Amino acid sequence: MDTDAKFRSPEAYELARLALEQLEHQRVWPTPLNYELWSQVISEPDGPLAQEIERLRVAGEALTDDLAERLASTYLPKARLSEQIRDTGQALSRELASAEQVIRTAQESSESFSSRLEETSRTLENDPTGPALQDAVANLADATLQMRAQNASFERALAASTSEVAVLREQLETIRKEAATDTLTRLANRRAFDEAIERCRAEAIETGRGFCLALLDIDHFKKFNDIWGHQTGDQVLKYVASAILKHAPPPRFAARFGGEEFAIIAAGETLSATAPLVERILRDVSAANVRRRSTNDNLGIITLSAGIAAYRPGDTVHSLIERADASLYQAKRDGRNRLVVDNDLG
Repeated sequence: MDTDAKFRSPEAYELARLALEQLEHQRVWPTPLNYELWSQVISEPDGPLAQEIERLRVAGEALTDDLAERLASTYLPKARLSEQIRDTGQALSRELASAEQVIRTAQESSESFSSRLEETSRTLENDPTGPALQDAVANLADATLQMRAQNASFERALAASTSEVAVLREQLETIRKEAATDTLTRLANRRAFDEAIERCRAEAIETGRGFCLALLDIDHFKKFNDIWGHQTGDQVLKYVASAILKHAPPPRFAARFGGEEFAIIAAGETLSATAPLVERILRDVSAANVRRRSTNDNLGIITLSAGIAAYRPGDTVHSLIERADASLYQAKRDGRNRLVVDNDLG
């Protein structure tokens, strides 16, 4: 069955009807993103997205645009990404095929022009008289005009294809960046972090250039969600992410490691260089009371606990993360709102 037929099937209509019915029943605005979420819920009623939406419903959470984006980034990224890449890749293939056809046609036209030149040359060799010369000149003039017109057409077609290919490449690059970005905080996501730390480890093995890993965790984050709801929790996550990005811009690599935990990879840096950076982030985050955006309620001081470890020869990614994590939880045990460096545990 082709794609169009599939989406015209009775099953698809029934899925759409049920999705809209549930959106109306739960008083959720039927935006395209919400429709996509509820379609997934109906397709997998016992899946993780359905369970999370039910938990939010029981807790009385309103489905805001921010929350919908967070749900989509957590539960729908693979399907949405693969569809975007597939569509853009197919369009890029079509444009490249079109450009290839233009080049092939231009080659055929050039060969035809060469054949006419050879034919005219032979005619003049066999009969260099006045009438033959006039015919040859007329033939060359006609061939030249045709070639000129065709070349202009080929140039326009190639320019159009080149422009379209450039646009499609930009779209693929945008998709690639989105696939590596946490939707809520706009930091790199866990998948991008895993790739980045593997690259740093491979470079350290090859060149001897070390690096440091810092893990930062929001203290008592659960209370923000329990007392104020996930929307306020999301506000806190964005607040912390902005401070991390402010103090650790590229070439340092900042990521949302998971939940309320963040990571910074400092390539080519030592513990003595990375520790002051993390200390500045902790001070910046805890420098002022944070207010709830929707009501202006005072949320109090946000604090972070952090741990740092430096790559050692023989480290795996797992062992390095384990040491940074052990330092982080030592900071928690020591009273929170502080940094522990892996060497301090020795």
